[in-house]
Amino acid sequence: MLTIDGSYGEGGGQILRTSLALATLLKTPVKITKIRANRPKPGLANQHLACIKALQTIANARVKGVKLGSTEIEFYPGKIRGGSFKIDIGTAGSISLVLQALSLPCGFADEEIKLTIKGGTDVAWSPPIDYVKNVTYVILKKMGFEASLDLIKRGYYPKGNGLVNVEFFPTKKLRGINIERGELIEIKGIAHSLNLPCHIVEREAKAAKEILPCEVKLECKKNFSTGTGIVLWANFGKTVLGSSSLGERGKPAEKVGKEAALDLKKEIESQVSLDIHMADQIIPFLAIAKGNSSFTVRKITKHLETNIYIVEKIVGNRFEIEKKDKLYVVKCRGSGFSI
Repeated sequence: MLTIDGSYGEGGGQILRTSLALATLLKTPVKITKIRANRPKPGLANQHLACIKALQTIANARVKGVKLGSTEIEFYPGKIRGGSFKIDIGTAGSISLVLQALSLPCGFADEEIKLTIKGGTDVAWSPPIDYVKNVTYVILKKMGFEASLDLIKRGYYPKGNGLVNVEFFPTKKLRGINIERGELIEIKGIAHSLNLPCHIVEREAKAAKEILPCEVKLECKKNFSTGTGIVLWANFGKTVLGSSSLGERGKPAEKVGKEAALDLKKEIESQVSLDIHMADQIIPFLAIAKGNSSFTVRKITKHLETNIYIVEKIVGNRFEIEKKDKLYVVKCRGSGFSI
């Protein structure tokens, strides 16, 4: 059994999610220790329990040590099966982070998988659901990964109660990809809110437009949860770059829009092919793809280093990072996994 040190690198939930995704795909039993050791509250939270329980069902997995607060688990995956599954995180835990554990193995089932996930769609320290739909899945499609995502209703911290439908279409293998930029086509986005005055999303969008020439959809609704935020993405000929910002009590709407726009402006002006968030998310997919892959990024984050550590340990291939001018070039040769 392979043992993964959960305290490595960023020492959070990402080690757990990526380890579970790859272990399920490759049918490799893993023991994960010191789970979330570098967090104020170590051990499994509701979001992580939802990941494990979903994979238990989808991949007929056996587990040991799985309970709230546990810092060590054993995971024995079986065969991934198609079908429809409902996942309730039970809190405002991030749906997009749960998808980081589920997307890769679900894409390799022998039949379609349909997930209905209840939880947080726009919460701190995780990609917003609009980023997953308009950046993550768009880029992965270029490798042969097929998924569709429908947002039914939003859920913010602390109430959650957001709802998302995701459908995964079977693939046999992924293609390696050398990601380039191409010409900038358009910058789009969405400013969203629940149970707040509509002038808030209008001000967020206006602030973003003062920095970038973007087309921002306004979404102002009422529902169970209360919150606001903005997501922006720049569509290039060969890639997509994204950014986001969440509102919070006492934070002006203008600051929310400005933060997202300045972050995206930084990515655009740096001439990268992936933003700093997509750079770590794509690593497990590149690791198992067939052929060579590469991309450029402006910063090597702890999340990126952590994901590289995990895939090198589980998959066995090597990533190279080379500094070129002000950018970093990340390269690898995928294992060519197929079913």
